[in-house]
Amino acid sequence: MVSSNAREKMLRRAARDIRSGMTVNLGIGLPTQVLKYVPEDSPVCLHSENGISGVGPKTLPGEENRNLIDAGGDYVSVRPGGAFFDSAVSFALVRSGRLDFSLLGAFEVAANGDLANWTIPGRFTPGAGGAIELAQRARQVAVITTHTDKKGRPKILESCQLPLTAPRCVDRIYTDMAVCEIKNGELHLLEIAETTTVTDVINSTGADMILPDGAVPTF
Repeated sequence: MVSSNAREKMLRRAARDIRSGMTVNLGIGLPTQVLKYVPEDSPVCLHSENGISGVGPKTLPGEENRNLIDAGGDYVSVRPGGAFFDSAVSFALVRSGRLDFSLLGAFEVAANGDLANWTIPGRFTPGAGGAIELAQRARQVAVITTHTDKKGRPKILESCQLPLTAPRCVDRIYTDMAVCEIKNGELHLLEIAETTTVTDVINSTGADMILPDGAVPTF
């Protein structure tokens, strides 16, 4: 079980890499929670594949607009200058490579950047949704997930065991234990959480990992 403090630090760390001027898509689940840590005055355009650009914070109870939800079904606001469009336009934006950054959830990530995040065989799934295009077409693709599953098994593996969403698409991984980068098909450790150690991260990872020279920064 991931503590609320560890989860918050993970979300905050991912939000730090959403930079001024980016057009960003935040996937369903953990990624949408990153929104609360992106400063409201930050000049960032948040895209939702159901047809919104300029997504703002989630609305407070009692202030919801029943016609205004994001791709995950949460009631959201829209920033000044935001726009609405149909799915054809929305996915044209995605497929044409206009997203600077796509942050997705994951069931498994491989050391070479393969991503599995849309189905677990034998369980109900509503479908892949926009994940396949988002994983393949954004200029930078990152994953935010717990480092291990509920049974303590690694979610970062040498190779994915579940059906792939897209091959070799992930550039960066944010977890409650570490930040990793995938370069040239190899997994690199960049940072670790203040509450963990490099040894803990290695023991909780199911793939070989390249360590930085010297001390590993913390977040």
